[in-house]
Amino acid sequence: MFKSPVWRKKTIPLLSMISPVSAWLILLIALPLIYILIISFCSTNEAHNISFQFSLRNYAKLADPTIIGIYTNSLIISVLTTIICIVIAYPFAYIMALTTPFRKTLMMIFLMLPFWTNSIIRLYSWRTLLGRNGYINDFLLYIGLIDAPIEMMFTRGAVVLGMVYTLLPFMVLPIQTTIEKLDDSLIEASKDLGANFIRTFRYIILPLTAPGIFAGSIMVFIPSLGYFFVSDIMGGGGNQIIGNIISRQFKEASNWPFGSALSIMLIVITLIVVKIYTKSGGKIDELGMS
Repeated sequence: MFKSPVWRKKTIPLLSMISPVSAWLILLIALPLIYILIISFCSTNEAHNISFQFSLRNYAKLADPTIIGIYTNSLIISVLTTIICIVIAYPFAYIMALTTPFRKTLMMIFLMLPFWTNSIIRLYSWRTLLGRNGYINDFLLYIGLIDAPIEMMFTRGAVVLGMVYTLLPFMVLPIQTTIEKLDDSLIEASKDLGANFIRTFRYIILPLTAPGIFAGSIMVFIPSLGYFFVSDIMGGGGNQIIGNIISRQFKEASNWPFGSALSIMLIVITLIVVKIYTKSGGKIDELGMS
């Protein structure tokens, strides 16, 4: 049966708009992921070239205690980064959403200003502040609060600090957007019914802004699993995340198959986290309104 001219008139323009986007996604996302997935089942020869002899050897290596420890450390750092970003970003986003347009613009400029400088340069400035011979240790020694320099760099706390400093804007912006969309009449109604700010925040503001919190959490949690340059600069060799191992396999060890297996596992963990966030977000909304 031939399609009617009306169907063609509607379908051809639609395909002309969708096809370039689909081709772009297939070329730059789907095909590289498929290539990584195929390589993850391969091996390397003596010359470190990829040998297409398929096996599950690379995935078996993921059970190594060292790799499991690095994955665990990555998850701990990502969870701490996400929680700290929420605690810092929510008050900032709340004030920015409810202040005057001039102050909102000023706060947005201060929030985005660090992005005008390369992230690596900004992280090295933290090393100048936190190092054993840095300004903070010099100040603490000067006022007599400590007797010897404190090791603040090359610790898990330093890595978390670097992650929070780098990813904080990605938490602020989604929360600020949801706060701006709040219905003021609901807040006024809660006040008229005798609710104080804490109860209003718990039962009205927090549930309605939960989507922004979850969106920001995803935007912070997922990158923090792979920002290996932050752990390289702030954590040294003792506080590595999975991104460090993946980078090393592709660059230094020339073991692309094992690096691909690590990457696939990271993608799987990311998808699981997104699914958990999606499901728990709805349940928290229901609990908050109950």
